[in-house]
Amino acid sequence: MSRASRRDAGGGAEDGSAVVEFVFLAVLLLVPLIYLTMMIARVQAGSYAVAQAAREAGRAFVTAESDQSASGRAQAAARIAFEDQGFPGGDGTVAIACAASPCLTPDATVTFTATVTVPLPLIPSFARDVIPLEIPVTSVHALTIDRFREGLG
Repeated sequence: MSRASRRDAGGGAEDGSAVVEFVFLAVLLLVPLIYLTMMIARVQAGSYAVAQAAREAGRAFVTAESDQSASGRAQAAARIAFEDQGFPGGDGTVAIACAASPCLTPDATVTFTATVTVPLPLIPSFARDVIPLEIPVTSVHALTIDRFREGLG
């Protein structure tokens, strides 16, 4: 069949439309898929950040020489853990709860709760004021002070 006869049969109007349909559907499906991947990756980074912050704050706290320096060491370790996963400054917090007083009493349990609020990517700030578009992520880590700890003052 020649080109002229195909045009006369009505097939010429559809030439090239499959490419346009494919590109339209690919963009329509890929844009939400890419956004979903970015969102999941950011929430996972928040999950890693709180788990690492709680664990490192605990390690820094229980290895401190005194109660006075323990809290500052824990906060500094948590801040580094949050910044390591892309949550700078005051985005994340760590709360410390002691089962005994003073906190570094041998065999006492100290609980560390790390929290960060993960903003969804590519959402403008004016929309965040109207609709809460943030996901809170929390991790809890408990440590026991070494029973044979010495040199506390």
